[in-house]
Amino acid sequence: MKIRVLGTGTSVPSLQRCSSSYLVQTKRLNILIDVGPSIVRRLLEYGFTTRDIDAIVLTHFHVDHTADLSTFLFASNYDVEARTKPLTIIGGPGINDFFENLIKVYRWLMPKSYELFLREEGDCTLNLEDFVIAVTRVEHNDESIAIRIEEHKSVTFSGDTDYTKNLVKLASGTDLLIAECSFPERKVDGHLNLETLQKIVDESNPKRVLISHLYPEWDDFHGVLYAPYLLGEDGMEIEV
Repeated sequence: MKIRVLGTGTSVPSLQRCSSSYLVQTKRLNILIDVGPSIVRRLLEYGFTTRDIDAIVLTHFHVDHTADLSTFLFASNYDVEARTKPLTIIGGPGINDFFENLIKVYRWLMPKSYELFLREEGDCTLNLEDFVIAVTRVEHNDESIAIRIEEHKSVTFSGDTDYTKNLVKLASGTDLLIAECSFPERKVDGHLNLETLQKIVDESNPKRVLISHLYPEWDDFHGVLYAPYLLGEDGMEIEV
């Protein structure tokens, strides 16, 4: 399983960081985790088109995690080659309403040449092909979810969240935890800082931790990060 880090940023526009998004490549499928602004272009930069994506997971509905879903679906209909293979979109409670409202604004997004499957998930385990996706609710928005993908080894995505036992349980022993850590020190409700993330790491014991969803305060961070931490950068490719 490979992880391509498409974006490590936030709602703050940045020339160095796109909004948080990740491409998971399993043996058979390509799964896009969140699809914020400019992510469709970022896929092209790394040699992928929208037609290469089999599933999209939306950890929640904030703009910096979903804005390019419209771009993605529009291209699926009107690219130089229309999409033909099915697409699955997985989201937390409310994903069906979210999509229906999107279609009300952009009627051109309704699939023309392919099947679209919406899966509204809370706390569950999905067996897909040769791997498993586990989903749990986390503390950010009502619809916010974290996910864990297992294919021999595992990667867990926190999504945007505050400390929650659900995430601790989901990330327990995971090979890679990709965790939002919005600020090094400042604590904001619904988000993690290093101190709160450390509590999650102490309780879940992941083998590696990639810190992502980084606000500009990280540009002035002069501390030292020790194992298992790795500071995320756009373009990273990680083998799990």
